[in-house]
Amino acid sequence: MNTKSPQYITTTLPYVNARLHMGHALEFVRTDVLARYYMLQGYDVFFNTGTDEHGIKILEKSVEAGIPVQQFVDNNVAEFRSSLQMFGISDAVHYIRTTDTGHIAAAQAFWKLVQDNGYIYKKNYTAKYCIGCETEKTDSELVDGLCPEHPDEKYLKHIDEENYFFKYSEFGERLLALYDSRPDFIVPEFRMNEMKSWVTRGLQDFSISRLATKMPWGIPVPGDEDHVMYVWFDALVNYISTLGWNGNSSENFEKYWINGNPIQYCGKDNTRFQSAMWQAMLMAAGLPNSHQIIVNGFITADGGIKMSKTLGNVVDPADIVEQFGTDALRTFLIKNIASFEDSPFTLERFADAYHADLANGIGNLVSRTMNMVVSYDVDISDVTVPDFADVSTGYASYFESRELNRAAEYVWNKISDLDKFIADTKPFTMVKTDPQRAHADLQYVVKHLAEIAVLLKPIIPTTSEAIINLIIHKQKPESPLFMRKD
Repeated sequence: MNTKSPQYITTTLPYVNARLHMGHALEFVRTDVLARYYMLQGYDVFFNTGTDEHGIKILEKSVEAGIPVQQFVDNNVAEFRSSLQMFGISDAVHYIRTTDTGHIAAAQAFWKLVQDNGYIYKKNYTAKYCIGCETEKTDSELVDGLCPEHPDEKYLKHIDEENYFFKYSEFGERLLALYDSRPDFIVPEFRMNEMKSWVTRGLQDFSISRLATKMPWGIPVPGDEDHVMYVWFDALVNYISTLGWNGNSSENFEKYWINGNPIQYCGKDNTRFQSAMWQAMLMAAGLPNSHQIIVNGFITADGGIKMSKTLGNVVDPADIVEQFGTDALRTFLIKNIASFEDSPFTLERFADAYHADLANGIGNLVSRTMNMVVSYDVDISDVTVPDFADVSTGYASYFESRELNRAAEYVWNKISDLDKFIADTKPFTMVKTDPQRAHADLQYVVKHLAEIAVLLKPIIPTTSEAIINLIIHKQKPESPLFMRKD
């Protein structure tokens, strides 16, 4: 019987108004690696992702494209699903759309519960609202009167209408108490400190509806179809609607949310929504909070400059996968991007890492080892592929602290150590003068190569499987695992 606590791990839900960029790839790959790690450790894991499909910017994009909005989101969802395959996301992932009937029913049930608990009211609303961010902007957040993330007048809307509001202001002390009671609720620690400071300055009630006459593409407010839900209030509910929660509990909700450890990955621009807004909403509904929020930094261009199509410094993950393969992208995002700080992604930096870590690293190690084993007819029948749990103790702490780059460094240090062992013992020379010693040394190398292959399972599963198959069948690779590029 598995006595380990169930694990619930989720990405945020990207909007379906544009292609997924490198920041999305970072979040999806890291979440996938963590989910695979727990699966390999024998945990019962519910891995969630999906798409956020409501809101004004999606409606406007569909109008620009001249496509009915439902068809627009359906088309983009198909592209999103192909991106999951491109990023090597596990087939075990559960997928939710915020236009699913089950999610719509859950979002309305959640609204009604919060309303019945006295945390929703109605008042006139005047604000500046960025369509790109799908959030209200104060004057202090604007630069020259525009959103710094979307510095174009078309993105900034002036709202003056009657809306429903969430009593966010009543949850400051409760959120601070949550943070104090669970020091690792937000990882890394400096993001936790940022959130504490932000909440301490005071929370403001926020609008959670829009007039349907102005923004019809959303979930109707229960009991008032003149209004639709604000996109964030709707979308955040996905984390429990995907578990079958619909106002009443469900088997999966009990297992993974109540008795499990709900872990949410997000980018740093999403921290307030995940670690404060969503947590306050859960409190208002009388539901348990998340277990942990893990916050990524941004992927930048060279010199820490923001990636921008205008500046021409955007690196498309699809282009990287097409030229170098999925596992090359995954390796770089896990090993060469800082776990929590901003990090640059340039083609030059990527190419250097690709050759050092993959073509001349694990790829070359596998090729030279298996070529010698086959050529010298080394008996490796006693070499067994170990269980993940038996070899992962050395880097398990890095997964638990969410420092995935350090977990990857741990494996690549083993690769370097094995390369050095071959260089020092020279079995390719020793086989001529002391074949027994050369064979023993190569048996040692294959044993440790099998361990490395197993350790690579959560990071680059396709490559891991290829190495294991070569060892099991005692074969040379027909072609390099990672081709050198000019």
